[in-house]
Amino acid sequence: MSRMPPQGGDLSRLRQLNALSLIKVLRGAEAATLSALAGRTGLSRPSTKEVIDELTGLGWVEEVPPAPGTMGRPARRYRFRADGGHLMGVDVGAHNVRAALADLDGNVVAETRRRTRPDAPVADRLAAIEQAAAACLDLGGLTMADLWTVAVGTTGLVTPEGRVIMSASVPAWRDLDLAGLLGGMFPCRVLVENDSRLAALAETRRGVARNARDVVFLHIGRRMGTGLIIDGRLHRGFGAAAGEIVMLPEAHWVTAPDDLADPAVVPTGVPPEDAAGFTLAAARNNDPAALEAVGRFADKLSIGTAAAILLLDPEIVVLGGGFSRSADVLLPLLRSRLERVCLRMPELRASTLGDECVVLGAIDYAIEHLDRLFFAPDAPVLRPPVRPAVSTAVPDPA
Repeated sequence: MSRMPPQGGDLSRLRQLNALSLIKVLRGAEAATLSALAGRTGLSRPSTKEVIDELTGLGWVEEVPPAPGTMGRPARRYRFRADGGHLMGVDVGAHNVRAALADLDGNVVAETRRRTRPDAPVADRLAAIEQAAAACLDLGGLTMADLWTVAVGTTGLVTPEGRVIMSASVPAWRDLDLAGLLGGMFPCRVLVENDSRLAALAETRRGVARNARDVVFLHIGRRMGTGLIIDGRLHRGFGAAAGEIVMLPEAHWVTAPDDLADPAVVPTGVPPEDAAGFTLAAARNNDPAALEAVGRFADKLSIGTAAAILLLDPEIVVLGGGFSRSADVLLPLLRSRLERVCLRMPELRASTLGDECVVLGAIDYAIEHLDRLFFAPDAPVLRPPVRPAVSTAVPDPA
């Protein structure tokens, strides 16, 4: 089980900046020697050793034992203790609740899912969140007390404070202080954000739009949404309503998924949740009725997408969500329609994250929060949190 690293003394401003430089090169990388770290940061070797010792005392860094069978006296190697703390991402959808447990580098160590219904009352959906989180922690061998931050993605219009103003796909999720309710469930900071925005964030951090600065993410499935990344940052707008193209009647995004459940294509007996997949597969096989249905869907999808492109001029448009598995069918149709009206065509790509895009984006959102808290140049302290309920003892890394 992961334990919170021990706290140590404050770093001076210069040493804090040096420490941040070392943490930056260590995170997400292989263990490195002092000489290698000094070369990457531009610090002298004695300064590197001094800061590494300080970070080891704080619990952010540990020495890695030599590989078995190593001959002679190997150089000491150090790594960032990504497993020194844990965070959780949660995707609250109309039909499912997903929870994923990750270390401080965002590596997923456990994931669970619970089914729910669009018409489920608030208490039932909250219970599904708690059950998914508890099962995920159990798989990871941890408890609630081990969590540093929980980030939640949910459908609907979400304020910066974590209140859901409205949700078309989850009617009970209306004027709900979701952050407050979940704050009583988790003994740590809880962040709540719109799910499409978190999916967009995941694409720029670990998906097909990695490092892109301006991105439009199309969250396409049984419901439709968009997430916007402008100049490398999530864009919420003045009232946190940016990207809500689904609210524009002329775009027909509310009814667009119904085209993929056309009774002329989908046989009786196919479950509603499988209807779109059936139609898209039939279109891939050149079924005329299916091709016509998918064409109608692409017509509607292109209206809102073109509006976003003409307004924002993004570098990349990513087709994500559940329907991204059929991007080979959808993207050519979408491209042909956009090319008729867009002054400059952005690159169109299919997400590789699939249904995991929201929960992974929630993890990345939690990491951004922790980075601002601990690893920003103006962060007040570099000490990790200490929870009284959890032992802070760790083995001597030396």
